[in-house]
Amino acid sequence: MTGDAPDAPEPGGIPGKRSLRPLGGVLAAMAVSLTGTRISVVALPWFVLVTTGSATRTGLVAFCEMTPYVVVKAFTGPLVDRTGPRAVSWSTDLASAVAAAAVPLFHALDLLSFPLLLVLVALIGAARGPGDLAKEVMVPEAAERGRVPLERATGLAGVTERLASTVGLAAGGSLVALLGPLTGLVVNAGCFALGSLIIKLALPRGMGHTAGEAPSPAGGSEPGYWRRFGEGFTFLRGEPLLLTVIVMVGITNLLDAAIASVLVPVWARESGNGPASIGLMGSVMGAAAVGGSLVAAVVAHRLRRRMVLLTGFLLAGAPRFLILAVGAPVGVVLAVFVVSGFGAGFVNPVLGAVLVERVPRRMLGRVNALGDSLAWAGIPLGGLVAGAAVTAFGLAPVLLACGTAYFLTTNLAGLRREWREIDRTRGRGVLKPRCEEDAPRDSAHAVP
Repeated sequence: MTGDAPDAPEPGGIPGKRSLRPLGGVLAAMAVSLTGTRISVVALPWFVLVTTGSATRTGLVAFCEMTPYVVVKAFTGPLVDRTGPRAVSWSTDLASAVAAAAVPLFHALDLLSFPLLLVLVALIGAARGPGDLAKEVMVPEAAERGRVPLERATGLAGVTERLASTVGLAAGGSLVALLGPLTGLVVNAGCFALGSLIIKLALPRGMGHTAGEAPSPAGGSEPGYWRRFGEGFTFLRGEPLLLTVIVMVGITNLLDAAIASVLVPVWARESGNGPASIGLMGSVMGAAAVGGSLVAAVVAHRLRRRMVLLTGFLLAGAPRFLILAVGAPVGVVLAVFVVSGFGAGFVNPVLGAVLVERVPRRMLGRVNALGDSLAWAGIPLGGLVAGAAVTAFGLAPVLLACGTAYFLTTNLAGLRREWREIDRTRGRGVLKPRCEEDAPRDSAHAVP
């Protein structure tokens, strides 16, 4: 990686010298924090299951973590735009590390009641939301500094996420099986702390600070928090394509949360495969998703986005639920998860590029926060509803219902007229000077 000493600045404040250090730093911080999070995906549900024996309580823990994640993230966008994503990222990662470390500490002191556990996981979720958002917002700036095409940068971010899932889930399953779930939570805290240090110390100076606001029409003072929030909401409301994608992803996220936080752990326990199988399934799916994301990073900008997304969702969704429902051997289950992971690897790079292309850079934090929060709104309910449904109806009927819902949601949404615009947004906003990206757009936000 090159150093951070810039040549003469170009319009928009991006240094003239190409540097891959910013993108590498952001991706490294993503990698370590996401790895810790994926370890806790195995450790925390298993800890609750073995200590309480309740699928409902397992779902309640997932609900208490993800509800603050979604709510706080929704309202953090104006803060990220005003304060800058770098400061928000390192400070919230540090807060996540403290809250995650408190769980094994209080358990060791015999002070960890179930209500206190709920409070601690809620604090982790509340800190994770802004931290994840801030890192996402820094990706386009890092791509500009490195002269990397936007779809390639978002593809590399997708590779990082998938690789973190692979390593994290494998490590989580192994740690839980060998040393117990609390060891996994200690490692989770350490990963958050390391991510905070990378953002604080490793990125070049000037990276991740506030993007300039558009001048006030009356030449007045800089807009306040609620005005910034309202601008983001108004912008998103005028984007039918983004709203259609958000609703679809919101439903699929609910179903993904259900299978990750409750259905797979319950399947692992009932089938006798144990926590190691959870990590193995997540690892093979994550490894295949890394491959899919790498392919997407290289060729996605040459393919028709609509077809890529529909195919990716078709492979990534329903097959996972259905194969678990029919009681197939573990080898067959792993093969299906490999195919699903490869399809999933194509989804986020394309969706990430579409979002960044359609949103002015100065509003990226608040619009991204609102869009992510709406898309993630069902995640807190996924584990809660799945836990109650498994208790009431059993595992197989719930898996079949979820797989059917996933298939219908992605295919029906893909037939809507707005989806035709996905291929027509290509190239809009990619590596343009900020002064051009931040120019006001007409009220209809029409796609040329």
